This record gives sequence, structure tokens and C-alpha cells, in this order.
Amino acid sequence: MTEREFPNWEALYQEKPVETMPWFNPDLDPDVEEALLTLDLSHGTALDLGTGPGTQAIALAERGFQVVATDLSETAIRQAAAKASEKGLEISFRQDDILNSHLDRSFDFILDRGCFHVLPPDRRGDYVQTVANLLKPKRYLLLKCFSSQETREEGPYRFTPEEIQQIFAVRFHLRSAAQTVYHGTLDPFPKALFCILEKQ
Repeated sequence: MTEREFPNWEALYQEKPVETMPWFNPDLDPDVEEALLTLDLSHGTALDLGTGPGTQAIALAERGFQVVATDLSETAIRQAAAKASEKGLEISFRQDDILNSHLDRSFDFILDRGCFHVLPPDRRGDYVQTVANLLKPKRYLLLKCFSSQETREEGPYRFTPEEIQQIFAVRFHLRSAAQTVYHGTLDPFPKALFCILEKQ
């Protein structure tokens, strides 16, 4: 597996409008929406991990969830908080690094739409432990990442369902892993995996 290089996230959010970023989707991700229905999740606490533009956090708050949204980039957090404020939504936006997290509460579900697949491979185990510790028992991680079927050379790490199962097996049961697309600004949409993982 070739080591991949990623931008400085803070510099990126300072330099570019969020609407131009590959992962920008103004609406709730359709796979997330479907998962909420499947799991009968209509209220409770949610963590949006790597919130970026904040669109998913805002969409979840609009549906009545109590949302905490984190990102490495302080600029991303500031911009997303301003957008939520314009809409009159109460979302707790916090600058945080999931590999060195200062979060001290547990959630009904965690949404990761693009954080896990840019982490260094040797830190994936740390991620799994931290995320599991932030979830209530038997609750869910909704994970969207690039699929091994994606052929673009650039971009995040890619995964098969078997690799996801293997990486997360220590703390999670993989309920489902569906081949889908990453809804954003790229054309065509990149091929993605959408996984529902239940904390054991």
C-alpha cells in the first residue's frame, strides 16, 4: 500500500471556499439518511467527526439530533459554526484531533464521512479504540470511506469490506458494508464504501 499525502487541512480551509472541496455536499448524505431509517435513529446524541464544511452536522441538527462536530481545522470549525448560527441551530463545534481527542462524553452514534480514510495506516488501531470509547454500548459508527473499486490515483486510502471488518473487529461488529459513491463536487463521484459498525 503506497503511503498517501494529504494537504494541511487548516491551510486548505483558509485558502479555498468550502463549496469547491471534493467532499462538499450541501445535504445530508443519502447513505446516512438511509442508515438512520434502517437503525430507527431519530433522536439522541451524534458526533460528526471531521465535520469540515459542517453540512452533515447541520442536517443532523435540523432533524432533531444533539450534535457535537469536530475537525482538525480551526478555520473549518469557525466557518461551520457561523453557518449553523445563521440557521439558528445549536451545535457544539470543537477543534479536536480524533487521534488525540479531548472529548469526554459518549454518543448514540458517530458519523465519519471522510476522516478515517485519511489517517496514517499505523494509527488506525488508535482510531478504533478512541471511537469505540466515545460510543455508548451497542451503538453505531456510520463510516463512509473510499472503496478499493475507486481508480483515481489521488485521494484517500481505499478499503474492501474485508479490510474494514479486520481493522474494526477488536471493538465492532460490521453490520453492513455497501458499495456506493462519495457525494461531493467530483465528476464522476468517487466509489465509496458505506459501513454500519456496531460497538460490541
